[in-house]
Amino acid sequence: MPLTPIAMVTLAGPDGPFLVAASERGVVAVAWLTGDEAFLADLRRRLGPIEIASGGPARDQLRAATPVIEGAFAGHRTDTNRIAIDLDDRPPFDRRVLGAVRRLAWGETASYGEIARQIGAPRAARAVGGALGRNPIMFVIPCHRVIAADGTLGGYGGPNGDHDAHLARKQSLLLREGVIVARRGD
Repeated sequence: MPLTPIAMVTLAGPDGPFLVAASERGVVAVAWLTGDEAFLADLRRRLGPIEIASGGPARDQLRAATPVIEGAFAGHRTDTNRIAIDLDDRPPFDRRVLGAVRRLAWGETASYGEIARQIGAPRAARAVGGALGRNPIMFVIPCHRVIAADGTLGGYGGPNGDHDAHLARKQSLLLREGVIVARRGD
């Protein structure tokens, strides 16, 4: 199996280190507050053998994405659709969900059910949530903009970690975009 060239950078995110990896096709993975080794292990699990690229197309993709991500972190109205992405390893349903979520503009929200309807699967709101939980490039694909049908935050951050910390991050990202969304029970 051939090696997949990957370029990586650690950015100063609003909540601490933010790792970004790009392939020759675009940003392939991001992670908040994780170590390089765990990040690389996840990339290998998803993509197979990888090599860290010091130049070439993967590095070019990363260079193009970095200022857009940094601008969004700084609270500037930013269109992350300008960033090339690589979701080739994702199942078709996940790619459809992530494509719909990617179209949500800065400061715009939609419910899980609305995303399900947009992709032609009106009863798949829960499955939409699952696809978002598997989003390998959260923030670039702004899954923080997807909220519960009752107007509260819903979930965020995938299956692992501190649920309250993930929700606080989602709330903070939305506030950065001028959107106030309460947690359930607030």
